Amino acid sequence: MGVVVGYLATPEGRAALDAAVVEARQRGTGVVVVVSARPDEPEDRRAAAEAELARVDEDLRAAGVEHEVRLLDGGDVADDLIATAEEVDAELVVIGLRRRSPVGKLILGVNAQRVLFDAPCPVLTVKPAA
Repeated sequence: MGVVVGYLATPEGRAALDAAVVEARQRGTGVVVVVSARPDEPEDRRAAAEAELARVDEDLRAAGVEHEVRLLDGGDVADDLIATAEEVDAELVVIGLRRRSPVGKLILGVNAQRVLFDAPCPVLTVKPAA
């Protein structure tokens, strides 16, 4: 599949997913949705994540997008995205960025920075509408 997207149940995650769908359609390819969970994640949070991923799966199925949803236990978002992109020979990785304070804008989040520098393909960063 051609487009790998990091997903969280946040406005940033939804913006990334929406952008990944647009990119996949333009490229005539599918989407791999990656969610990273910590191995020690409490059971209730893991159940909530699985329920959210079921909704994402339904949304993508209804949209007619070829896709795969992966809940990974690596616990490191950047490593999970990079490894998945390498595994599927991705054309593009899509990640959401959250808005930051003026001081925070000087420093890009560590996970986003690692994905930008270490991904084996181009990376598209998106943010939710204001």
